[in-house]
Amino acid sequence: MSTPYPFTAIVGQDDLRLGLLLNAVSPAVGGVLVRGEKGTAKSTAVRALAALMPEVAVVPGCRFSCDPASPDPACPDGPHAEAAGVARAARTVELPVGASEDRLVGALDIERALSEGVKAFEPGLLADAHRGILYVDEVNLLHDHLVDLLLDAAAMGASYVEREGVSVRHAARFLLVGTMNPEEGELRPQLLDRFGLTVEVSASRDTDERVEVVRRRLAYDDDPEGFAARWAEEENALRERIAAARALLPRVVLGDGVLRQIAATCAAFEVDGMRADIVMARTATALAAWAGREEVTADDVRQAALLALPHRRRRNPFDAPGLDEDKLDQTLDEAGPQENNDGDGDPDPGPDGGGDGGGGGGVPPQADGEDRTPPQPPQGQGSEGDSPSPAPENAPGRPAGGEQQPVAAAEPFRTKMLSVPGLGEGAAGRRSRARTEHGRTTGARRPEGALTKLHLAATVQAAAPHQRARGRSGRGLVVRRDDLRQATREGREGNLVLFVVDASGSMAARQRMSAVKGAVLSLLLDAYQRRDKVGLVTFRGKEADVALPPTSSVDAAAARLESLPTGGRTPLAAGLLKAHDVLRVERLRDPSRRPLLVVVTDGRATGGPEPVALAGRAARLHRSEGTASVVVDCESGYVRLGLAGELARELGGTAVTLDELRADSIAGLVKDVTAAGRAA
Repeated sequence: MSTPYPFTAIVGQDDLRLGLLLNAVSPAVGGVLVRGEKGTAKSTAVRALAALMPEVAVVPGCRFSCDPASPDPACPDGPHAEAAGVARAARTVELPVGASEDRLVGALDIERALSEGVKAFEPGLLADAHRGILYVDEVNLLHDHLVDLLLDAAAMGASYVEREGVSVRHAARFLLVGTMNPEEGELRPQLLDRFGLTVEVSASRDTDERVEVVRRRLAYDDDPEGFAARWAEEENALRERIAAARALLPRVVLGDGVLRQIAATCAAFEVDGMRADIVMARTATALAAWAGREEVTADDVRQAALLALPHRRRRNPFDAPGLDEDKLDQTLDEAGPQENNDGDGDPDPGPDGGGDGGGGGGVPPQADGEDRTPPQPPQGQGSEGDSPSPAPENAPGRPAGGEQQPVAAAEPFRTKMLSVPGLGEGAAGRRSRARTEHGRTTGARRPEGALTKLHLAATVQAAAPHQRARGRSGRGLVVRRDDLRQATREGREGNLVLFVVDASGSMAARQRMSAVKGAVLSLLLDAYQRRDKVGLVTFRGKEADVALPPTSSVDAAAARLESLPTGGRTPLAAGLLKAHDVLRVERLRDPSRRPLLVVVTDGRATGGPEPVALAGRAARLHRSEGTASVVVDCESGYVRLGLAGELARELGGTAVTLDELRADSIAGLVKDVTAAGRAA
């Protein structure tokens, strides 16, 4: 086993270390979500935490880590007779993003079922993680069906398995730790709420600190054991402090005045439900115990709010995380008694320079001088769109004149589902029909390569006629390789939704462009919910630009959309050809992910020789490659030319108006996109 990087050797990242340590002191806090750019020691810190966790006593031989002092009466390996427990280190179990459902929750032991004729349960990762840490790297990329299973286990503290004739329930209480890069997409709100705390991490901009990070990492890589030995004293001191804080935790008093501050803070920031209040209370109590105090203070409440509320106040994936600290301080002052306040006018708790002061004690809640201002929305976003942004001035392909400043998007709405026809085999999602590793079972087939999902009934049916000839004796079924059958399942896949948005002068009327941006923003929200990748191509003036290469981060697409200026001619052909280039590259990168082309335009084409004919040829190029497409017709007024409908026919797709795009319109709830070359 490799030597982990010492926790105490991590440079900076005070909030990250504090969030993890608070969960080590009080696992009831509910875990921590670590958000930040790549290369910021997220995974290193989580793996280093395991070495600091106190040992756990388990029943000898129990695969489900039952506590000998109070064994689970429903444990599949029970009932357990009274016996001395065995101490072992707390486990850190990593859940791979590509794990199967069987690997997570466990399943029928197929080998014993077929060879011995008995039903036996093979535990999964949830059983391994009981009373330990369940770590999910890149948790935002986890498949939806695994997220649902995690939600159930985290909510109930137990895992229920009902499948293939197996009915099992076992305890599954674990510290859930996830790391993610927001650039690769956001988490579903339901899973966000299951994390007790969230911390934002970023690389230091201080030269000396960066030098020290590199120096320590190189020393560790050269000699891991020697490096760990040099930090052993600090590790032992921190381990003892965690144990002392755990022992103190039951004696910490959470007064009524402090509890009122917690409730007032959650109400002021309009968080959903009551989980935030409970998590804040537990976090504030853990902060007091970590600082060696028996009473929770207003500073503890403030720090708890900064850790427990930012991810709970987001209403959609385009909201910037963070809290208004001025509002937080005002709420705490209004709700709490004066004696709970420091009176020194300093709203930032914690020691200077990392000393043993209040709120954090050794690991300051906030590093001195750290910028805690919530991230600001992209230029041109959030107000009425009348504050000019410098971004359009530097935007590539800006025409020489006639450009108008960006306008704000209209209020988003629920859209109809636009799906790609046919049956795909792409990444799991919620848009188009696909053959998947999970979902409803639709049949069985002979496996091609390794068997991944056994169709038990079909396998037994294939083997049954040959039992006498194979000399079967006893309960076990004699099964050969040729008898095995792979289950075929149908679910939903995520698609690549590529938006091609007309930003020319014909779209420049402020109300019209606001409606167009609102429609695209609505489609982006829909793409977020359906786990799609998205890309954005814009065209105006003389050329088209890839405003956003295909990504899982729909909030990045929304930011680019908000700062989009308008003006100039309408190079429709350039936009379609640029989209063709993007799709060609993406087919090479991810051939199984089917694209959906969404062209947002009024259908006009101007600029250059024969712009209409050139646009038609570009559209037919998409059609010849079978790209599913839809044209969102933005034409308005009494006199309409119907050019968007003609473009849709050239693409071999479907045209919808902005009004028809709404899910509550009378035109119907679902709109299937016609694919080029689809059989009649």
